Amino acid sequence: MDKKKKKKDASPKFHPELEGLEVKVNEFGEVKTNFSIDKINAFLNKNVDDKKLKKNVDNQEDEKK
Repeated sequence: MDKKKKKKDASPKFHPELEGLEVKVNEFGEVKTNFSIDKINAFLNKNVDDKKLKKNVDNQEDEKK
């Protein structure tokens, strides 16, 4: 029996701030984007919690008590 193949959408869904982002990996393994790294980092800092930093802050608060 043949398995049904899923159709791939031409463009993935993005957060509105990252609309138009294209990421490609060249033959040397380098990541190439059409957005600046600073803009991507600013977006991540604003929208993603860093688990490692959260653990450190929790540990420091426990030590103060």
